[in-house]
Amino acid sequence: MELRARTTSLALAEEFGIARGSRTASPVVRLELEHEGIVGLGEAAPVLYHDESAESALEFLTSGAPAVVGDDPFALEAVEERLEDMGGDSAGKAALDAALHDWIGKRLGVPLWRLLGLSPEAPPTSYTIGIDTLDGTRDRARRARGYSVLKVKVGGTEDLARLEAVREESPVPIRVDANEGWTLESARELLPALVELGVELIEQPFPADDLDGFRALRELSPRPPLVVDEGCHDLRDVAAVAGYADAINVKLAKSGGLREAVRMIHAARALGLGVMIGCMVESQLAVAPAAHIGSLADWVDLDGHLLLAEQPFEGLGLSDGRVVPSDAPGLGVAPA
Repeated sequence: MELRARTTSLALAEEFGIARGSRTASPVVRLELEHEGIVGLGEAAPVLYHDESAESALEFLTSGAPAVVGDDPFALEAVEERLEDMGGDSAGKAALDAALHDWIGKRLGVPLWRLLGLSPEAPPTSYTIGIDTLDGTRDRARRARGYSVLKVKVGGTEDLARLEAVREESPVPIRVDANEGWTLESARELLPALVELGVELIEQPFPADDLDGFRALRELSPRPPLVVDEGCHDLRDVAAVAGYADAINVKLAKSGGLREAVRMIHAARALGLGVMIGCMVESQLAVAPAAHIGSLADWVDLDGHLLLAEQPFEGLGLSDGRVVPSDAPGLGVAPA
């Protein structure tokens, strides 16, 4: 197999703010895997708060991975084990995993969701409203009226006012994502208003290591479910979440790919946890693998490509607020 990887930067349609800061572009690593005349494609955005970068993913894919991938794209278990022994970059692994699955689907002539025995139907995706001024928040919510669910980034000084502004503009379910930006005191103060506003869930309110904060907030009632994102990366993290929260957010860039993501989902179900399938700010090429397993989730947050200024890839559909994977073989996406 021949691997060809490169980094690129995806321009956002508008500035995207979360509790940790704001940005106008998202770096990603892209991969082409060629074998027997078939090219499998993959992409992933690095988990920046995990000290990864597009450059570290590229280094992983160009220096270490080619030596251990082997010459059989179907040998997914063996390839994964060899990559695990290497350690390395989760975004690089996710891009390689996507390219392998894309290659297999193309080789067999079936879309990935069918290859995995799943349905292409999934819950509606949320559309994210980044941290902004009150007027900016109103404008973003107004322009997002075509979506079935809104996710509002919080962790600033005007969280309640911004959520009230969103609710005035839209009747659809609201999710909040603090990206570790709240304290227990601020969460307690906001909780009654969140319930009154009909907030559907609270994602990562506290820093990943503040388990006492999660446990204390979980004891309060009524409250929306607590979803762990930054505190749950792969299968090894899932069991602990059952002790302090209600659900996990599975992202392929964190897990290192589809196979680990599916294992995480099955483990979560065995532990009585809910499941969200999310993404980073990525193109359709990176969102597509997650969309193919979207039917396994309670909640879907696959709007990364919808935040971009341009679409370098195409193939995913959007129908009634749902991100729809293609019927084409493999990931079902191609350069636009």
